[in-house]
Amino acid sequence: MVKKTLNPSTDSGLMLSKAEALNIVLAGQANVGKSVIFNHLTGLHQHVGNWPGKTVGKAEGTLHYKGYTIDVLDLPGIYSLTTYSLEETISRDFIALQKPDFVVNVIDATHLERNILFTLQLLELERPMVLSLNMVNLLKEKGIEIDIEELQETLGIPVVPTIAIQGKGITKILDEGIKLIEKKKTTKLLEFGKEVEGKISQLTELLADLDSVYPKRWLAIKLLEKDKVVEKLCAQNPKILKKAKDLCFELEKIHGHDSSIVVADERCHLCSKIIRKVIKIVRPKQPSFTDKLDFITSHRIWGYPVMAAILGLMFLVIFNFGNWSSSQLGKIIFSWQAKWEGLFGISVLSSLGWSAIQSALALVEIALPYIVPFYLLLFLLEDWGYLARVAFLMDSFMHKIGIHGKGCICLMLGFGCNVPACLSCRIMETQRERLITGFLATFIPCSAVTVIILGLVGKYVGLAWAFGLYLLAILTVFVMGKLATNVLPGEPTELIMEMPDYKTPNLKTIALQTIFRLKEFIFIAGPLVIISGVLIKGIHLLGWLSKLANLLSPITVKWLGLPAICGVLLIFGILRKELILVMLASLLGTAKFFEVLTPVQMVTLSVVSMFYIPCVATIATLKREFGWQKALTISLVKILFAITLAGLISKLLNIFL
Repeated sequence: MVKKTLNPSTDSGLMLSKAEALNIVLAGQANVGKSVIFNHLTGLHQHVGNWPGKTVGKAEGTLHYKGYTIDVLDLPGIYSLTTYSLEETISRDFIALQKPDFVVNVIDATHLERNILFTLQLLELERPMVLSLNMVNLLKEKGIEIDIEELQETLGIPVVPTIAIQGKGITKILDEGIKLIEKKKTTKLLEFGKEVEGKISQLTELLADLDSVYPKRWLAIKLLEKDKVVEKLCAQNPKILKKAKDLCFELEKIHGHDSSIVVADERCHLCSKIIRKVIKIVRPKQPSFTDKLDFITSHRIWGYPVMAAILGLMFLVIFNFGNWSSSQLGKIIFSWQAKWEGLFGISVLSSLGWSAIQSALALVEIALPYIVPFYLLLFLLEDWGYLARVAFLMDSFMHKIGIHGKGCICLMLGFGCNVPACLSCRIMETQRERLITGFLATFIPCSAVTVIILGLVGKYVGLAWAFGLYLLAILTVFVMGKLATNVLPGEPTELIMEMPDYKTPNLKTIALQTIFRLKEFIFIAGPLVIISGVLIKGIHLLGWLSKLANLLSPITVKWLGLPAICGVLLIFGILRKELILVMLASLLGTAKFFEVLTPVQMVTLSVVSMFYIPCVATIATLKREFGWQKALTISLVKILFAITLAGLISKLLNIFL
């Protein structure tokens, strides 16, 4: 892999003579600029995948800096180091067990108190750490001053002011981290109040002989917090667990609260002391433009028309760009078949070869023009901070279908791809809500289905009809949610989530996220498209295509009113939904679908494509998250629903049109 090389700042004064390998991690809460720093450090030279045996995203990259080869790992954005979520467990285990050379804790300078709470938990893991005080350029606007030297002295770690979106302070982070390693500086232990600190000391002494790679003081704190994972780890020594239980009881007897709450309160008190020492309000904060924008976009009345306008504009941009670029590409590709046949003649091998090329070209012509702008705009809204407002506005609606507002974010991800939408269901608090959200996410038209809706209905029937299909999808989600809520009894939890400030979107980060999504799409869909195109052409040359189509004709022709060949398309569409349109173009030898399908057939094909069985990747994700039984049940429900609904719509349209 090609490594990125950063040029050191001229004022660092740190030169190293020999090449060494370093491992560092970026840790921080969501929306603090962690990914922007990661992208500045690694650029395109990064891997994006999953943790071994887990479905949590993992991003890592490599760079050369001052003689060091530095491997950078971007941990998931989390708010604590408990074990309430898989992301939190992964993050704390990696820091404690893998022992990176140093941790870069990225925090939002404008929300220091909330972020410092997480910093204190990181310090308890006793790894060398550099604090990246990000977004310092916004402090003046908010009327805040931070005494960086005092903060550095209090925490006992280097504090580096950064403006990640402008790339400022990035190399200074590396400089300070390398200095920590060279000086072998130990982490300063911040003490709680005398009462709690005494209990921690007693447990730490008992834990001295415990065979564990975790810091002993950290284990003692976690025992007082009744951490189940740590209790299991200490089960080898019943004396430790008994002592921890007795000490917890003493704290609870004094304070009248659970010991975990007592420890959390101590940490908050320590955080408040730090904040009082380092923060100064220089003037009353005046409402800024972003504050006014936040008021409007989150308003219980005006927020909804603004949301409709923003999402409607997004829809129009995707349609117009996709329609225009698809037409331009179609003109270029149209003449290539004659040139191919002129070079290689007409034979079985030539036909199979052209089918492979035509399938790949059809993917470029039909799918990419709609997928590229969709991902760009989705990541733009996310980086800007607007998606959180959508979740807030939709909370009341989401409760009506058995989940809370955060589920709206999962469903919005489904417009890109149902796979990350199903994976993101982990942000829901209960298994019931995760299952309902995952089920509903499969009814969201993903980018592959967007290709069909916009490339078929929008292009040839009309934009209003395409928009109507999206409204149908939203109505379907509501109805299915109500049904799922009745089948799975229980109450949705209340919405508790961060509302990030609006900030200038980082175009580099948006571009990189889009590139990685496209690479994933091309590497997965490309081979499937080509193989499917060749396979279908082979079946056609063998004369089997009509037999397969006739076998499914009672459904496709008699009930759905579609051409018999559509049965074959729906079968292969299980691999990837956009294959339906791509293979139709490949099989018929034209992307001018108005020549082979009526408007009613276009709408019917789009409806059945929207709702029938999820693609294989989504089915595999559902299996991983909920088990085979639930994954197959969801798939069967969707098949029956799609065929029934599409058939009814076909018959109604034929009556009234």
